Amino acid sequence: MLGSASVLRRIAFASISFGAAATARANPAGTVPTAGGVFATVDYQYEQDSSTITREYLDAGTDPSAPLPTHRDFSFHQYKHTITPKVDIGILPGLWLSADLPIVINQARELRLGTDVGRDTSPTVAGGLLPASGFDARDPSTATTGDLMFRGPDRHGIDQVSFGFGVAPMSQADDDTKPTWKMGADFKLAVGKVMRFDRMDPSSSTGVGSGVHELKLWTSFDRKLGWAEPWAQFFWQVPVGVNGASLFQNPGFGADNVQKGQQAGASFGLEAYAIDDGDHNRVSLELSTRVVAHFEGRDYSEMWEVFAYAGDARVDGNPLVLDSDPTSAGLQALSHPGITNIENYIETAARVAIRAQLGPHVRFAALGDLVWKSDHIITFADAGIDRNGDDLINSGTAEVNPLHSDAIDMVGHRYHSIENLGIVIGIQGEVLF
Repeated sequence: MLGSASVLRRIAFASISFGAAATARANPAGTVPTAGGVFATVDYQYEQDSSTITREYLDAGTDPSAPLPTHRDFSFHQYKHTITPKVDIGILPGLWLSADLPIVINQARELRLGTDVGRDTSPTVAGGLLPASGFDARDPSTATTGDLMFRGPDRHGIDQVSFGFGVAPMSQADDDTKPTWKMGADFKLAVGKVMRFDRMDPSSSTGVGSGVHELKLWTSFDRKLGWAEPWAQFFWQVPVGVNGASLFQNPGFGADNVQKGQQAGASFGLEAYAIDDGDHNRVSLELSTRVVAHFEGRDYSEMWEVFAYAGDARVDGNPLVLDSDPTSAGLQALSHPGITNIENYIETAARVAIRAQLGPHVRFAALGDLVWKSDHIITFADAGIDRNGDDLINSGTAEVNPLHSDAIDMVGHRYHSIENLGIVIGIQGEVLF
């Protein structure tokens, strides 16, 4: 079953840790590496996601006072497998360094016709963004069959490597009258092959990276109170730069809001112990939730590969080809990168985990997340920046945004992502030495 990798859903499935077992609990918010200790971890996660893609539609009969009408177009599905080696090295009491490297083993996505949508009635086909025969990146010369309209290439590789540090001003392992309070920062360095789409050679489009460097600040609180261990985590993540291959480039002129969107989130949970014998034998049930705000910015959407397909400047008449210099006469053809400006939206999730620790060295868990995203617009680029105060974006001037396309960014033509649902399931194993 296919599904989307939703963003920021991390489930640890298998890990091996080295360090002092007495200071570590099953809940990562309560774990503090000891001075000289090393925690080496390998996480595996499986994510699947689905959503419905709709497109705004206006005609002469549209009531201007009514809500903007939309037509269902596609059903989107994606899945992703990721394995993440991670290491935490205790430097001083309450101070440690960390590094992790998420490796995407496989990522695949597809678009199918929505309910009661035919190849001849699809708004995307009608707009010339896809042919009625569809496109399959794994077999480009053959028309798709059934309700399949677009299938992207299988992707794998690395996006970012993360380096960070953490400090624990308070630790319950050192003073059982206080909670464990941790804070830290992670710098996420873009090192992987950038995720792009080439309709002429889709088999070469296997990267999963964004080419964006990001900074993440975080803090967490944890307190074990008898049979219950409540905890909370908070974070903020912001882009701080891009590499030369990234699609997140600023073309100048009237381009605005060209960076990847910022994120901020909070998680809250309670771990309830059914068994805790004081000799490192524990069985617990964790119930937790998280809320992540995704702020407006450019990003890869469910439709990004289709937009890149329809914006290839090497193909005459493609509807999404951009103009790299709006101040020059004629069209200076620029291929659409596929990424688009995406409206603010909220991601929420609920988790259930059964955790166990058998002695000082062995832990395991069964985990599951159910994830929702609020409905949001996924083609949202402004026409430009009004520089002379006339409340207009004047064509042929530096006010024009080269990344704006009337075909998908203008009101009445925009795309929406609705009915988002994601699932993350798995198991976790951990050994401490």
